[in-house]
Amino acid sequence: MMENSFYNFKYSPPESKFGGSLKALRGEVLSFVKDPFLYGESESVVHYKDGMVVIKDGKVEAVGDYADIAGSIPMVENIETFDDAVIMPGFIDCHLHYVQSPMIASAGDTLLAWLDQYTFPTEAKFRNKEFADEVARIFFRQLLMNGTTTANIFATTFPESVDAIFEESERYNARTICGKVLQDRNLPDNLKDKTAEGSVIESERLLKKWHSRGRQLYSVVPRFAPTSSRLQLKLAGELFQKYKGEGVYMHTHLNEAENEIEWVRQLYPEAANYTDVYASNGLLGERSVFAHCCLMKEEEWQMLHDHGCGIAHCPSSNLFLGDGQFKYWEAKDASRPCKVGIGTDVGGGTDFSVFRQLGDAYKVAMLHDRYLSGLRSLYMATLGGAEVLGLEDKIGSISPGYEADIAVVDLKPTEFIEWRLRFTDDIFSKLFVLQTMGVGMCVNATYVAGNKVYSK
Repeated sequence: MMENSFYNFKYSPPESKFGGSLKALRGEVLSFVKDPFLYGESESVVHYKDGMVVIKDGKVEAVGDYADIAGSIPMVENIETFDDAVIMPGFIDCHLHYVQSPMIASAGDTLLAWLDQYTFPTEAKFRNKEFADEVARIFFRQLLMNGTTTANIFATTFPESVDAIFEESERYNARTICGKVLQDRNLPDNLKDKTAEGSVIESERLLKKWHSRGRQLYSVVPRFAPTSSRLQLKLAGELFQKYKGEGVYMHTHLNEAENEIEWVRQLYPEAANYTDVYASNGLLGERSVFAHCCLMKEEEWQMLHDHGCGIAHCPSSNLFLGDGQFKYWEAKDASRPCKVGIGTDVGGGTDFSVFRQLGDAYKVAMLHDRYLSGLRSLYMATLGGAEVLGLEDKIGSISPGYEADIAVVDLKPTEFIEWRLRFTDDIFSKLFVLQTMGVGMCVNATYVAGNKVYSK
């Protein structure tokens, strides 16, 4: 068996094995061009049984049937061919905590008890830069092994935790969104910001250091309303408003569990609802990303729609911690549709694979007698996630001009899967089998900005 290979770039990735700026991938190609929740499924997807993707200077130059592309671009001499695999946009993880990697799969209780027992003690270790560097290195390899090319990541209180993940991401030239977590109350002293003012000043310093440095992007990150004082939420909103025109994000949690919602109600009795707490502090906008949104009122959906906010559906985490269950049919109501992507939510989530989350998303929907098709779920993992992050003009699709972030999914990862897929008729049925069975190591290769960064 071949060992996994990582190509450890440093800031300026070297040319690939193709030896020039023009390269190509050949195989079955699948990508999205529209939201299949709002448009017909057939008009939302492009599929080439024998396709070719031409890459130039880190972007997609052309895509189409091999017979057409190979003849129209004769300069492509070096073509990497993938048999029994599907070339797809790289997966987009809209919400996860890299600092929780050391405690993933810790036996839980309620969300709040789980935070106290496992999460807070683990995150307190990230004051140590060497520890943060080690976790960032291991974590980022897990992303690449699973075909994740863009991630919206929580760090923790300490600036060392932010620098560590951005430095690791920058080595691969990956698109990563992260920020210092703002949290100044209702958690242990060794993890707590000393002052609200100081925490936001530190966040702004990191923002100026990392935002738009290469493909790195910054996010203002109040953990969730209960762990920020009123002053800190107010200052976080002011920071977000100050820089949102420059593409800065806001990232937090919303309506994950009943006891969390009740806690917010006690802390903010004047608020109309949980979402209103964030809205009243200027934290809603087109690059605001809210994780979970399991227990929403109609007026809250409307608020998120009106402000263009994005939602990260985290099915594995919600099932593992026994939280509320996300209702995609509410979020995608055609009268006020919201943008929805997928989040692994490591370490509440139990796997780094966005692709494997889709099997859990299907089960969560079926608990409410709702069917989530394989096509729609794959959209959420790719172009849907890009829309959540406001990057749908750059990533999430294999289209000319888009950044060449690509995952190659293996259709023969095991002997049994190879045999099982003989009884499927179309590509979506095949991929549904893979995501439902939760097969590990189903990614053959991962490309970031056109460079191969991982190979199985």
